[in-house]
Amino acid sequence: MMEFRDLKAQYQRYKEEIDKAIQKVLVDASFIGGAEIKRLEDRLAEYVGVKHCITCANGTDAMSLVMMAWDIKEGDAVFIPDFTFFSTGEVVAFRGATPVFVDVDRNTFNIDTVKLEEAIQRTLDKGKLTPKAIIPVDLYGLPADHFEIDRIAKKYNLLVLEDGAQGFGGSINGKRACSFGDAATTSFFPAKPLGCYGDGGAIFTDNDELAELINSLKVHGKGDSKYDNIRIGLNSRLDTIQAAVLNVKLTAFIEHELDDVNRVYKLYTERLSDVVEIPVIPEGFHSSFAQYTIKLKNKEERDALQVKLKEVNIPSMVYYVKPMHKQRAFAEYENADSDFEVTNELCDKVLSLPMHPYLKEKEIIMISTVISKRIYR
Repeated sequence: MMEFRDLKAQYQRYKEEIDKAIQKVLVDASFIGGAEIKRLEDRLAEYVGVKHCITCANGTDAMSLVMMAWDIKEGDAVFIPDFTFFSTGEVVAFRGATPVFVDVDRNTFNIDTVKLEEAIQRTLDKGKLTPKAIIPVDLYGLPADHFEIDRIAKKYNLLVLEDGAQGFGGSINGKRACSFGDAATTSFFPAKPLGCYGDGGAIFTDNDELAELINSLKVHGKGDSKYDNIRIGLNSRLDTIQAAVLNVKLTAFIEHELDDVNRVYKLYTERLSDVVEIPVIPEGFHSSFAQYTIKLKNKEERDALQVKLKEVNIPSMVYYVKPMHKQRAFAEYENADSDFEVTNELCDKVLSLPMHPYLKEKEIIMISTVISKRIYR
């Protein structure tokens, strides 16, 4: 059976190292805050190119901790892409603030910077909310247009939180994902470019004060110790076993996985570029390919192709079937469907194919052949 993201193949390749790393934690019995945590944070910060990496329980908590540290609250507006996973908007609403959804670029799937500035100006003109922050998402592994987003943020004096849950390993002109904005976050959910064996997340920043505050907030708002609580916080720590697994996987990611997944991208592209709309990687951008997502002509063609792939045991996924502005949990916010033309279209046309560093060329040929025959039937 072909895997959508083959964690089994990855484990078999690194079984000895992973088992040994886990066993060491079991023997040491240092399950929370063990030495592997500090080692991982130092390595992640160095790889990304920032001063501070703070690990936590999951990617959603990572964003929530930044929202807390920035005191995002009721009456604030935070601008996010309409085409993304629910948690990006959830962390804003959880603080009582208002997520303002922005349509995305059809080619990159990331937030449309022209429409972003229009949304900020429209919010200012209405005068009901105070624009505070932008959360651009590095969707499918491709960094958002961060340099332009930074320009817009400076113009309107807004904070920027890079949601790099899918973007870890991507880059723009050599500057790595999770190093953009005032802070950045990522997720170590197993299927992410760098994933653990459960939940996990991290925050990245060059800001010393922000790092200190988040380190407090993630452990019940601790002061000098966990029994000296100086603010209200969360209980959000990455456990040592997950850090041990991630330290092994990070080495693999740096040594070959990022290169291998881009090799898979090129093989797909060679076979599908004349068949369907393939991912667009702008000049200077490098993707870590959390997903390889194609676009079909319409929903009927997309759904029919997915059925055909399933018939021959090829897994595929639709990310995402419903825009943020149509989620029932966000029904209280004012959103005109006509403002999200691209997102509405993408939700009907996108299909993500198997994508991981261990995908074999013969599997890529098989997938591509099925797609070609279905499209040109």
